Amino acid sequence: MSVPLRDAWTTVIPDMKDRHGPLPPLMLTLTVVTGLVDAFSYLLLGHVFVANMTGNVVFLGFAVVGAAGFSLLAPLVALAAFTVGALFGGRVAHRARHRARVLHRALLLETLLVVVAYVIAQTVDAPYTGVVRYGLIALLGLGLGIQNATSRALAVPDLTTTVLTLTITGIASDSRAAGGGGGRAGRRILSAAAMLVGALVGAVAALHGAPALPLLIAALLLVAVNVAAFRLTRSDGAWTVPL
Repeated sequence: MSVPLRDAWTTVIPDMKDRHGPLPPLMLTLTVVTGLVDAFSYLLLGHVFVANMTGNVVFLGFAVVGAAGFSLLAPLVALAAFTVGALFGGRVAHRARHRARVLHRALLLETLLVVVAYVIAQTVDAPYTGVVRYGLIALLGLGLGIQNATSRALAVPDLTTTVLTLTITGIASDSRAAGGGGGRAGRRILSAAAMLVGALVGAVAALHGAPALPLLIAALLLVAVNVAAFRLTRSDGAWTVPL
């Protein structure tokens, strides 16, 4: 089996003796969640992301110069909510001494926030405007801030669940064609693919299904990861020790 294929395989079917144990497939699932919620936010809440903050900083620049279709307030609300969520996620991570407990505790709140956002989006007719729009941005921004702080604390290589710029750079710059060893190419490709799948499914669900459907799918995936993380809190494997 080639190195990229082996790397991809161990990401989906992890080696429990590895330093990160069962965490890689869980983080891969959270990457799909990121694609789903950002598809919802960008397509239905205006030009704003609730997970990928780099885009919001760029959108702020567009809004400042008066570019059509860009709001100054929406990315600011997303950035503020994300920051508060990241702060909370960081507190959870620094207090827990078991990596599965870090994931479980953080995702409990993220799941609740996404479920509340889904209920609101399902109850109110699209297009979402005014208080509803900014409320949804704030709820989802908080949730994804928690997720990102958690993924940072768990530090599973190339599975940040959000930022793909360095991941894609690594695929190219560490490749054999560039003179590198091609390490973790399979995992990196899977990470980018997971984000793409989430965005694709989210866009199809929102545009051809029901507006709130991406949030329902995201909530179901979060519940699944939560259940898995809860079961893993009983493990005493070496992978559970924080880095």
